[in-house]
Amino acid sequence: MSSYTSEKPLVPSDDHQSDGTPELVTPVGSAGFQAKYVARDIQAGIITGAMAIPLSVGIALMSEYPIKVALATVAFACFIGWINAFIRPGNYIGAPGVAAGLAPVLAMGVHSFGIENMAFVIFLTSAMQAVIWKYDWQKYILLAVPSYLVEGLLAGVGLKIALKFLTFTYELPAEQESADAFWNGARIQMALVSLAGFAMFVYLFSKFKDTKPAIPYFLLIGASIVLAQFMPMSMLHVDDVDLALALPIPHFDSGLTWMYVIGFAAMLAVIDVIEQVMSNAAIEKIDPLKRKCNTNNSLLAIWIANMGSSFFGGMTNLDGLAKSTTNKLAGAMTKFSVFVIGVVVTFFVLNSQYLEFLPKFSLAAIMIFSGWKMIMGLWHVAHYGQYAMILATLCGLLVYKVGIFEGLLIAMAVHGLVNYLVFKQAGKIPSKVIVKKYFEKFSANANGGAD
Repeated sequence: MSSYTSEKPLVPSDDHQSDGTPELVTPVGSAGFQAKYVARDIQAGIITGAMAIPLSVGIALMSEYPIKVALATVAFACFIGWINAFIRPGNYIGAPGVAAGLAPVLAMGVHSFGIENMAFVIFLTSAMQAVIWKYDWQKYILLAVPSYLVEGLLAGVGLKIALKFLTFTYELPAEQESADAFWNGARIQMALVSLAGFAMFVYLFSKFKDTKPAIPYFLLIGASIVLAQFMPMSMLHVDDVDLALALPIPHFDSGLTWMYVIGFAAMLAVIDVIEQVMSNAAIEKIDPLKRKCNTNNSLLAIWIANMGSSFFGGMTNLDGLAKSTTNKLAGAMTKFSVFVIGVVVTFFVLNSQYLEFLPKFSLAAIMIFSGWKMIMGLWHVAHYGQYAMILATLCGLLVYKVGIFEGLLIAMAVHGLVNYLVFKQAGKIPSKVIVKKYFEKFSANANGGAD
Protein backbone atom coordinates (compact mmCIF):
# COMPACT_ATOMS: atom_id res chain seq x y z
CA MET A 1 0.00 0.00 0.00
CA SER A 2 1.24 3.44 -0.90
CA SER A 3 1.93 6.26 1.52
CA TYR A 4 -0.13 9.39 1.12
CA THR A 5 1.00 12.93 1.72
CA SER A 6 -0.78 16.25 1.70
CA GLU A 7 1.86 17.92 -0.47
CA LYS A 8 1.02 18.66 -4.10
CA PRO A 9 3.04 16.25 -6.29
CA LEU A 10 4.76 17.04 -9.56
CA VAL A 11 2.91 15.95 -12.70
CA PRO A 12 3.94 15.79 -16.40
CA SER A 13 3.21 18.94 -18.40
CA ASP A 14 2.90 19.61 -22.12
CA ASP A 15 6.43 21.08 -22.15
CA HIS A 16 9.42 18.81 -22.62
CA GLN A 17 12.97 18.89 -21.32
CA SER A 18 16.09 18.68 -23.53
CA ASP A 19 16.13 14.89 -23.29
CA GLY A 20 12.57 14.67 -24.59
CA THR A 21 10.91 13.74 -21.30
CA PRO A 22 7.91 15.77 -20.10
CA GLU A 23 8.73 18.57 -17.69
CA LEU A 24 7.34 18.01 -14.22
CA VAL A 25 5.28 20.83 -12.74
CA THR A 26 3.10 21.37 -9.69
CA PRO A 27 -0.59 20.99 -10.65
CA VAL A 28 -2.67 24.14 -10.31
CA GLY A 29 -6.38 24.67 -9.83
CA SER A 30 -8.99 23.57 -7.40
CA ALA A 31 -9.73 19.92 -6.71
CA GLY A 32 -13.43 20.79 -6.51
CA PHE A 33 -13.95 22.77 -9.71
CA GLN A 34 -11.99 24.00 -12.71
CA ALA A 35 -13.82 25.84 -15.50
CA LYS A 36 -11.73 24.23 -18.26
CA TYR A 37 -12.94 20.78 -17.20
CA VAL A 38 -16.59 21.61 -16.53
CA ALA A 39 -17.97 19.91 -19.67
CA ARG A 40 -15.98 16.73 -19.02
CA ASP A 41 -17.04 16.66 -15.36
CA ILE A 42 -20.73 17.14 -16.18
CA GLN A 43 -20.61 14.32 -18.73
CA ALA A 44 -18.79 12.02 -16.31
CA GLY A 45 -21.17 12.85 -13.47
CA ILE A 46 -24.28 12.04 -15.52
CA ILE A 47 -22.86 8.72 -16.75
CA THR A 48 -21.51 7.63 -13.36
CA GLY A 49 -24.67 8.80 -11.57
CA ALA A 50 -26.85 6.70 -13.86
CA MET A 51 -24.60 3.69 -13.26
CA ALA A 52 -24.65 4.28 -9.50
CA ILE A 53 -28.44 3.93 -9.30
CA PRO A 54 -28.76 0.14 -9.87
CA LEU A 55 -25.66 -0.56 -7.78
CA SER A 56 -27.02 1.49 -4.87
CA VAL A 57 -30.43 -0.17 -5.18
CA GLY A 58 -28.84 -3.63 -5.07
CA ILE A 59 -26.70 -2.78 -2.04
CA ALA A 60 -29.79 -1.36 -0.28
CA LEU A 61 -31.66 -4.63 -0.83
CA MET A 62 -28.68 -6.62 0.42
CA SER A 63 -28.40 -4.36 3.47
CA GLU A 64 -32.18 -4.55 4.11
CA TYR A 65 -32.38 -0.76 4.09
CA PRO A 66 -35.07 1.24 2.25
CA ILE A 67 -33.93 2.05 -1.29
CA LYS A 68 -34.69 5.77 -0.90
CA VAL A 69 -32.49 5.90 2.21
CA ALA A 70 -29.58 4.33 0.33
CA LEU A 71 -29.93 6.78 -2.55
CA ALA A 72 -30.17 9.70 -0.12
CA THR A 73 -26.96 8.48 1.54
CA VAL A 74 -25.17 8.45 -1.82
CA ALA A 75 -26.40 11.93 -2.74
CA PHE A 76 -25.42 13.37 0.65
CA ALA A 77 -21.97 11.72 0.54
CA CYS A 78 -21.44 13.18 -2.94
CA PHE A 79 -22.21 16.71 -1.80
CA ILE A 80 -19.97 16.35 1.27
CA GLY A 81 -17.17 14.89 -0.87
CA TRP A 82 -17.43 17.82 -3.29
CA ILE A 83 -17.33 20.44 -0.53
CA ASN A 84 -14.42 18.66 1.16
CA ALA A 85 -12.47 18.80 -2.12
CA PHE A 86 -12.21 22.59 -1.77
CA ILE A 87 -10.82 22.32 1.75
CA ARG A 88 -8.90 19.06 2.15
CA PRO A 89 -8.97 16.96 -1.02
CA GLY A 90 -8.40 13.25 -0.45
CA ASN A 91 -8.64 12.01 -4.02
CA TYR A 92 -9.64 13.87 -7.16
CA ILE A 93 -11.95 11.58 -9.13
CA GLY A 94 -13.28 9.15 -6.49
CA ALA A 95 -17.06 8.73 -6.55
CA PRO A 96 -18.80 8.10 -3.18
CA GLY A 97 -21.43 5.45 -2.69
CA VAL A 98 -22.87 3.01 -0.17
CA ALA A 99 -20.30 0.33 0.63
CA ALA A 100 -21.04 -3.06 -0.96
CA GLY A 101 -18.54 -4.75 1.35
CA LEU A 102 -20.55 -3.65 4.37
CA ALA A 103 -23.99 -4.65 3.04
CA PRO A 104 -24.22 -8.00 4.89
CA VAL A 105 -22.90 -6.33 8.04
CA LEU A 106 -25.61 -3.69 7.94
CA ALA A 107 -28.22 -6.40 7.33
CA MET A 108 -26.90 -8.22 10.41
CA GLY A 109 -27.19 -4.97 12.36
CA VAL A 110 -30.78 -4.48 11.22
CA HIS A 111 -31.62 -8.00 12.46
CA SER A 112 -29.70 -7.60 15.73
CA PHE A 113 -30.65 -4.08 16.77
CA GLY A 114 -33.65 -3.15 14.64
CA ILE A 115 -33.72 -0.57 11.86
CA GLU A 116 -34.79 2.06 14.43
CA ASN A 117 -31.42 1.74 16.22
CA MET A 118 -29.20 1.63 13.15
CA ALA A 119 -29.05 5.43 12.98
CA PHE A 120 -27.23 5.45 16.32
CA VAL A 121 -24.96 2.60 15.17
CA ILE A 122 -23.94 4.66 12.13
CA PHE A 123 -23.48 7.73 14.33
CA LEU A 124 -21.20 5.74 16.67
CA THR A 125 -19.32 4.34 13.66
CA SER A 126 -18.70 7.85 12.31
CA ALA A 127 -17.54 9.05 15.74
CA MET A 128 -14.94 6.25 15.81
CA GLN A 129 -13.87 7.14 12.28
CA ALA A 130 -13.48 10.76 13.40
CA VAL A 131 -11.02 9.60 16.06
CA ILE A 132 -9.17 7.48 13.49
CA TRP A 133 -8.99 10.54 11.20
CA LYS A 134 -7.92 12.91 13.98
CA TYR A 135 -4.95 10.79 15.03
CA ASP A 136 -4.23 9.28 11.59
CA TRP A 137 -4.65 5.77 12.92
CA GLN A 138 -5.46 4.25 9.54
CA LYS A 139 -1.78 3.29 9.11
CA TYR A 140 -1.91 1.21 12.29
CA ILE A 141 -5.12 -0.54 11.22
CA LEU A 142 -3.45 -1.59 7.99
CA LEU A 143 -0.55 -3.03 9.97
CA ALA A 144 -2.87 -4.97 12.28
CA VAL A 145 -5.12 -6.34 9.50
CA PRO A 146 -3.15 -7.66 6.48
CA SER A 147 -4.58 -6.52 3.14
CA TYR A 148 -4.91 -10.11 1.94
CA LEU A 149 -7.30 -10.82 4.83
CA VAL A 150 -9.41 -7.89 3.66
CA GLU A 151 -9.49 -9.42 0.17
CA GLY A 152 -10.67 -12.67 1.75
CA LEU A 153 -13.33 -10.82 3.72
CA LEU A 154 -14.58 -9.12 0.54
CA ALA A 155 -14.62 -12.46 -1.27
CA GLY A 156 -16.89 -13.89 1.43
CA VAL A 157 -19.15 -10.84 1.13
CA GLY A 158 -19.16 -11.22 -2.65
CA LEU A 159 -20.35 -14.82 -2.29
CA LYS A 160 -23.15 -13.65 0.00
CA ILE A 161 -24.20 -10.99 -2.51
CA ALA A 162 -24.14 -13.35 -5.51
CA LEU A 163 -26.25 -16.00 -3.78
CA LYS A 164 -28.65 -13.38 -2.36
CA PHE A 165 -29.53 -12.09 -5.82
CA LEU A 166 -29.54 -15.49 -7.53
CA THR A 167 -33.19 -15.94 -6.55
CA PHE A 168 -34.10 -12.80 -8.55
CA THR A 169 -33.04 -14.56 -11.76
CA TYR A 170 -36.01 -16.93 -11.65
CA GLU A 171 -38.52 -14.95 -9.58
CA LEU A 172 -42.02 -14.69 -11.10
CA PRO A 173 -44.95 -12.33 -10.59
CA ALA A 174 -47.50 -13.76 -8.15
CA GLU A 175 -50.04 -14.51 -10.90
CA GLN A 176 -47.55 -16.80 -12.69
CA GLU A 177 -46.63 -18.88 -9.65
CA SER A 178 -47.72 -22.49 -9.93
CA ALA A 179 -48.84 -24.63 -7.00
CA ASP A 180 -48.16 -27.83 -8.96
CA ALA A 181 -44.55 -27.45 -10.03
CA PHE A 182 -41.84 -24.99 -9.05
CA TRP A 183 -40.03 -25.17 -12.37
CA ASN A 184 -42.97 -24.46 -14.64
CA GLY A 185 -42.66 -23.09 -18.17
CA ALA A 186 -42.78 -19.45 -17.09
CA ARG A 187 -40.00 -19.90 -14.52
CA ILE A 188 -37.74 -21.73 -16.98
CA GLN A 189 -38.34 -18.93 -19.48
CA MET A 190 -37.41 -16.32 -16.84
CA ALA A 191 -34.24 -18.20 -15.93
CA LEU A 192 -33.20 -18.35 -19.59
CA VAL A 193 -33.86 -14.62 -20.03
CA SER A 194 -31.76 -13.92 -16.95
CA LEU A 195 -28.95 -16.11 -18.23
CA ALA A 196 -28.99 -14.33 -21.59
CA GLY A 197 -29.01 -10.94 -19.86
CA PHE A 198 -26.08 -11.91 -17.64
CA ALA A 199 -24.09 -13.26 -20.60
CA MET A 200 -24.74 -10.03 -22.53
CA PHE A 201 -23.64 -7.93 -19.57
CA VAL A 202 -20.41 -9.91 -19.05
CA TYR A 203 -19.57 -9.73 -22.77
CA LEU A 204 -20.19 -5.98 -22.95
CA PHE A 205 -18.23 -5.39 -19.75
CA SER A 206 -15.21 -7.32 -21.06
CA LYS A 207 -15.39 -5.33 -24.31
CA PHE A 208 -15.89 -1.83 -22.87
CA LYS A 209 -14.45 -1.98 -19.33
CA ASP A 210 -11.35 0.01 -20.30
CA THR A 211 -13.11 2.59 -22.46
CA LYS A 212 -16.83 2.98 -21.70
CA PRO A 213 -17.68 0.86 -18.63
CA ALA A 214 -21.17 2.38 -18.28
CA ILE A 215 -22.35 0.87 -21.59
CA PRO A 216 -23.08 -2.64 -20.15
CA TYR A 217 -25.27 -1.09 -17.43
CA PHE A 218 -27.19 1.16 -19.82
CA LEU A 219 -27.80 -1.54 -22.42
CA LEU A 220 -28.80 -4.25 -19.93
CA ILE A 221 -31.23 -1.99 -18.08
CA GLY A 222 -32.61 -0.49 -21.29
CA ALA A 223 -33.13 -3.90 -22.90
CA SER A 224 -34.74 -5.32 -19.75
CA ILE A 225 -37.19 -2.41 -19.48
CA VAL A 226 -38.22 -2.90 -23.15
CA LEU A 227 -38.55 -6.67 -22.67
CA ALA A 228 -40.76 -6.14 -19.61
CA GLN A 229 -43.34 -4.52 -21.90
CA PHE A 230 -43.78 -7.80 -23.77
CA MET A 231 -43.58 -10.47 -21.07
CA PRO A 232 -44.61 -10.53 -17.40
CA MET A 233 -41.72 -10.43 -14.92
CA SER A 234 -41.02 -9.38 -11.36
CA MET A 235 -40.33 -5.67 -11.08
CA LEU A 236 -38.51 -3.67 -8.43
CA HIS A 237 -40.69 -2.23 -5.67
CA VAL A 238 -39.64 0.93 -3.84
CA ASP A 239 -41.21 1.68 -0.48
CA ASP A 240 -42.22 5.33 -0.29
CA VAL A 241 -40.56 6.05 3.05
CA ASP A 242 -40.40 9.55 4.48
CA LEU A 243 -36.92 11.04 4.75
CA ALA A 244 -36.99 13.13 7.90
CA LEU A 245 -34.30 14.53 10.17
CA ALA A 246 -34.16 13.05 13.67
CA LEU A 247 -31.62 12.66 16.44
CA PRO A 248 -29.93 9.22 16.34
CA ILE A 249 -31.04 8.23 19.84
CA PRO A 250 -30.50 4.57 20.84
CA HIS A 251 -33.05 2.34 22.54
CA PHE A 252 -31.08 -0.47 24.14
CA ASP A 253 -32.18 -2.09 27.39
CA SER A 254 -29.13 -4.07 28.50
CA GLY A 255 -25.43 -3.49 29.13
CA LEU A 256 -24.56 -6.58 27.08
CA THR A 257 -26.30 -5.09 24.05
CA TRP A 258 -24.32 -1.88 24.50
CA MET A 259 -21.07 -3.85 24.47
CA TYR A 260 -22.13 -5.66 21.31
CA VAL A 261 -23.13 -2.38 19.64
CA ILE A 262 -19.75 -0.79 20.42
CA GLY A 263 -17.90 -3.79 19.00
CA PHE A 264 -20.19 -3.85 15.97
CA ALA A 265 -19.64 -0.14 15.28
CA ALA A 266 -15.88 -0.58 15.64
CA MET A 267 -15.97 -3.35 13.03
CA LEU A 268 -17.98 -1.14 10.67
CA ALA A 269 -15.56 1.74 11.17
CA VAL A 270 -12.42 -0.34 10.61
CA ILE A 271 -13.69 -2.16 7.50
CA ASP A 272 -14.94 1.12 6.00
CA VAL A 273 -11.55 2.75 6.63
CA ILE A 274 -9.58 -0.17 5.18
CA GLU A 275 -11.76 -0.27 2.06
CA GLN A 276 -11.25 3.47 1.56
CA VAL A 277 -7.47 3.16 1.92
CA MET A 278 -7.41 0.32 -0.62
CA SER A 279 -9.68 2.28 -2.99
CA ASN A 280 -7.46 5.36 -2.73
CA ALA A 281 -4.41 3.30 -3.70
CA ALA A 282 -6.23 2.24 -6.88
CA ILE A 283 -7.76 5.69 -7.56
CA GLU A 284 -4.31 7.25 -7.35
CA LYS A 285 -3.10 4.93 -10.13
CA ILE A 286 -5.94 5.84 -12.51
CA ASP A 287 -5.95 9.60 -11.86
CA PRO A 288 -5.62 11.28 -15.30
CA LEU A 289 -3.29 13.98 -13.89
CA LYS A 290 -1.32 11.56 -11.66
CA ARG A 291 -2.26 13.43 -8.49
CA LYS A 292 -1.44 11.86 -5.15
CA CYS A 293 -4.21 10.81 -2.78
CA ASN A 294 -4.36 11.79 0.86
CA THR A 295 -6.23 8.99 2.58
CA ASN A 296 -6.69 10.84 5.85
CA ASN A 297 -8.44 13.67 4.00
CA SER A 298 -10.73 11.08 2.40
CA LEU A 299 -11.54 9.76 5.86
CA LEU A 300 -12.57 13.28 6.86
CA ALA A 301 -15.20 13.33 4.11
CA ILE A 302 -16.34 9.80 4.99
CA TRP A 303 -16.95 10.34 8.69
CA ILE A 304 -18.68 13.68 8.13
CA ALA A 305 -20.98 12.07 5.54
CA ASN A 306 -21.61 9.06 7.79
CA MET A 307 -22.40 11.27 10.77
CA GLY A 308 -24.69 13.47 8.72
CA SER A 309 -26.52 10.49 7.21
CA SER A 310 -27.20 9.08 10.68
CA PHE A 311 -29.62 11.99 11.20
CA PHE A 312 -31.90 10.69 8.45
CA GLY A 313 -31.29 6.97 9.02
CA GLY A 314 -28.62 6.63 6.33
CA MET A 315 -25.90 4.08 5.66
CA THR A 316 -22.09 3.96 5.53
CA ASN A 317 -20.26 5.30 2.49
CA LEU A 318 -16.87 5.28 0.78
CA ASP A 319 -15.32 6.09 -2.61
CA GLY A 320 -16.02 2.82 -4.42
CA LEU A 321 -13.55 1.64 -7.04
CA ALA A 322 -16.17 0.58 -9.62
CA LYS A 323 -17.87 3.98 -9.67
CA SER A 324 -14.56 5.84 -9.43
CA THR A 325 -13.19 3.93 -12.44
CA THR A 326 -16.33 4.71 -14.42
CA ASN A 327 -16.04 8.36 -13.38
CA LYS A 328 -12.46 8.51 -14.65
CA LEU A 329 -13.16 6.75 -17.95
CA ALA A 330 -16.20 8.96 -18.52
CA GLY A 331 -13.89 11.98 -18.44
CA ALA A 332 -13.87 13.28 -14.85
CA MET A 333 -11.02 15.61 -13.93
CA THR A 334 -12.19 17.18 -10.66
CA LYS A 335 -14.65 16.48 -7.87
CA PHE A 336 -17.25 18.64 -9.62
CA SER A 337 -18.22 15.39 -11.35
CA VAL A 338 -19.15 14.06 -7.90
CA PHE A 339 -21.47 17.04 -7.39
CA VAL A 340 -23.20 16.13 -10.67
CA ILE A 341 -23.50 12.50 -9.51
CA GLY A 342 -25.22 13.81 -6.37
CA VAL A 343 -27.69 15.79 -8.49
CA VAL A 344 -28.51 12.74 -10.64
CA VAL A 345 -29.04 10.52 -7.60
CA THR A 346 -31.12 13.21 -5.86
CA PHE A 347 -33.49 13.20 -8.85
CA PHE A 348 -34.27 9.52 -8.21
CA VAL A 349 -34.59 10.13 -4.47
CA LEU A 350 -37.34 12.64 -5.25
CA ASN A 351 -38.82 10.56 -8.08
CA SER A 352 -38.27 7.00 -6.87
CA GLN A 353 -41.38 5.79 -8.70
CA TYR A 354 -39.32 5.63 -11.92
CA LEU A 355 -37.20 2.88 -10.36
CA GLU A 356 -40.20 0.55 -10.43
CA PHE A 357 -39.75 0.20 -14.20
CA LEU A 358 -36.60 -1.84 -13.45
CA PRO A 359 -37.01 -5.64 -13.79
CA LYS A 360 -35.43 -7.59 -10.96
CA PHE A 361 -33.50 -9.92 -13.23
CA SER A 362 -31.38 -7.08 -14.66
CA LEU A 363 -30.59 -5.88 -11.14
CA ALA A 364 -29.65 -9.47 -10.25
CA ALA A 365 -27.25 -9.68 -13.20
CA ILE A 366 -25.45 -6.52 -12.07
CA MET A 367 -25.20 -7.58 -8.43
CA ILE A 368 -24.16 -11.18 -9.17
CA PHE A 369 -21.42 -9.81 -11.41
CA SER A 370 -20.37 -7.39 -8.65
CA GLY A 371 -20.24 -10.29 -6.18
CA TRP A 372 -18.20 -12.36 -8.61
CA LYS A 373 -15.67 -9.52 -9.03
CA MET A 374 -15.30 -9.37 -5.23
CA ILE A 375 -14.65 -13.12 -5.14
CA MET A 376 -12.09 -12.86 -7.95
CA GLY A 377 -10.25 -10.29 -5.84
CA LEU A 378 -8.62 -13.34 -4.24
CA TRP A 379 -6.36 -13.50 -7.30
CA HIS A 380 -4.77 -10.27 -6.07
CA VAL A 381 -3.52 -12.27 -3.10
CA ALA A 382 -1.46 -14.66 -5.24
CA HIS A 383 1.67 -12.49 -5.18
CA TYR A 384 1.72 -12.69 -1.37
CA GLY A 385 2.36 -16.44 -1.56
CA GLN A 386 0.59 -19.70 -0.74
CA TYR A 387 0.10 -18.95 2.95
CA ALA A 388 -1.68 -15.67 2.24
CA MET A 389 -3.87 -17.29 -0.40
CA ILE A 390 -4.89 -20.13 1.96
CA LEU A 391 -5.60 -17.74 4.83
CA ALA A 392 -7.55 -15.31 2.60
CA THR A 393 -9.64 -18.20 1.24
CA LEU A 394 -10.28 -19.44 4.79
CA CYS A 395 -11.31 -15.92 5.81
CA GLY A 396 -13.73 -15.73 2.87
CA LEU A 397 -15.34 -19.07 3.75
CA LEU A 398 -15.60 -18.11 7.42
CA VAL A 399 -17.18 -14.75 6.52
CA TYR A 400 -19.73 -16.52 4.35
CA LYS A 401 -20.48 -19.24 6.88
CA VAL A 402 -20.36 -17.55 10.32
CA GLY A 403 -20.51 -13.82 9.56
CA ILE A 404 -18.15 -10.95 8.77
CA PHE A 405 -17.27 -9.96 12.32
CA GLU A 406 -16.72 -13.50 13.57
CA GLY A 407 -15.05 -14.67 10.34
CA LEU A 408 -12.48 -11.87 10.33
CA LEU A 409 -11.69 -12.33 14.02
CA ILE A 410 -11.20 -16.09 13.63
CA ALA A 411 -8.97 -15.58 10.57
CA MET A 412 -6.87 -12.99 12.45
CA ALA A 413 -6.59 -15.35 15.42
CA VAL A 414 -5.41 -18.18 13.14
CA HIS A 415 -2.93 -15.78 11.51
CA GLY A 416 -1.58 -14.73 14.91
CA LEU A 417 -1.32 -18.31 16.14
CA VAL A 418 0.53 -19.49 13.01
CA ASN A 419 3.00 -16.61 13.25
CA TYR A 420 3.52 -17.28 16.96
CA LEU A 421 4.19 -20.99 16.38
CA VAL A 422 6.60 -20.27 13.52
CA PHE A 423 8.62 -17.79 15.59
CA LYS A 424 8.39 -19.91 18.73
CA GLN A 425 9.13 -23.35 17.34
CA ALA A 426 11.11 -22.77 14.15
CA GLY A 427 12.88 -19.57 15.21
CA LYS A 428 13.26 -20.55 18.89
CA ILE A 429 12.30 -16.98 19.85
CA PRO A 430 10.96 -16.44 23.40
CA SER A 431 7.32 -15.41 23.72
CA LYS A 432 8.22 -12.07 25.32
CA VAL A 433 10.44 -11.17 22.36
CA ILE A 434 7.72 -12.16 19.87
CA VAL A 435 5.20 -9.85 21.53
CA LYS A 436 7.76 -7.05 21.78
CA LYS A 437 8.66 -7.29 18.08
CA TYR A 438 4.97 -7.21 17.15
CA PHE A 439 4.39 -3.90 18.93
CA GLU A 440 7.69 -2.50 17.64
CA LYS A 441 6.25 -2.91 14.14
CA PHE A 442 3.68 -0.24 14.96
CA SER A 443 6.13 2.23 16.47
CA ALA A 444 8.54 1.78 13.56
CA ASN A 445 5.82 2.80 11.16
CA ALA A 446 4.44 5.62 13.28
CA ASN A 447 5.61 8.27 10.86
CA GLY A 448 5.69 6.23 7.71
CA GLY A 449 2.08 6.45 6.55
CA ALA A 450 0.14 3.51 5.24
CA ASP A 451 2.41 0.65 4.32
